[in-house]
Amino acid sequence: MAFLKHRNRTICYRLLGDSEKPLIILAHPLGMTQGVWDDMLPALLGKFRVLTWDLPGHGASSSWPEESDEIKPEDLAQEAIALARVAGADHFHFVGTSIGGAIGQQLVSEHSEKLLSATLTNTGAVIGTPEAWNARSTNVLKLGLSAMAVDIVPRWFGPAACQQQPALIEGWRVIMGRGDDRSYALLCTMLGQADFRDQLREPAVSLHLIGGSEDVATPPDTLKALADVTGAAGPIILEEIGHVPSVECPEKFSQILFRSLI
Repeated sequence: MAFLKHRNRTICYRLLGDSEKPLIILAHPLGMTQGVWDDMLPALLGKFRVLTWDLPGHGASSSWPEESDEIKPEDLAQEAIALARVAGADHFHFVGTSIGGAIGQQLVSEHSEKLLSATLTNTGAVIGTPEAWNARSTNVLKLGLSAMAVDIVPRWFGPAACQQQPALIEGWRVIMGRGDDRSYALLCTMLGQADFRDQLREPAVSLHLIGGSEDVATPPDTLKALADVTGAAGPIILEEIGHVPSVECPEKFSQILFRSLI
């Protein structure tokens, strides 16, 4: 684990592997941490240099500065670019899940010259509704993440993963509950405002889409709508998988990345 001072806050990241290999940057879902990629690292490090990081107020990254009352997709894209600079890479592959996929869409639309490819999973050009995200933002500030995690975390995983890992939900409830309420609320507001439909037509980068058949947060139709907007191939939909394939089926996810990127 390492730390980068960036725009008056501290980002926690990991940079692993051979500097001669192509860099792949991985962005985690809202409410989780860079630990979602842990089970994929043994496979990925055989082919890539890997960089992961914690989003604002998540994991060991500091919360969003008090003097700023807004987080924009470009702010998070700039975090990825700053981390690539730390790795000494002018170009990189990017993989993002959920809000990580929104970061990927910002990179595709505004910084495609830096991308070797973009793999977006369990995300959409529009995710949910502004009303739902604004309500969640308000509730997080009122109730706190520990209370909100009780209902949110079970939506992340398909039934198969929960059966195979009986403590999965409770473990991630603990992790989500340790996050910063205000940073999470600001990210909810950001997602309620994000709409990439007009920014992603004819993207100038290789784009790959992946979803889960049991994903209730960003169901397959959300990925299919993103494919329609971008002209990308129809999404790969993983059967019996929910919102977080890196946790639910890391080996299968790694294999898909290898087929797509190598």
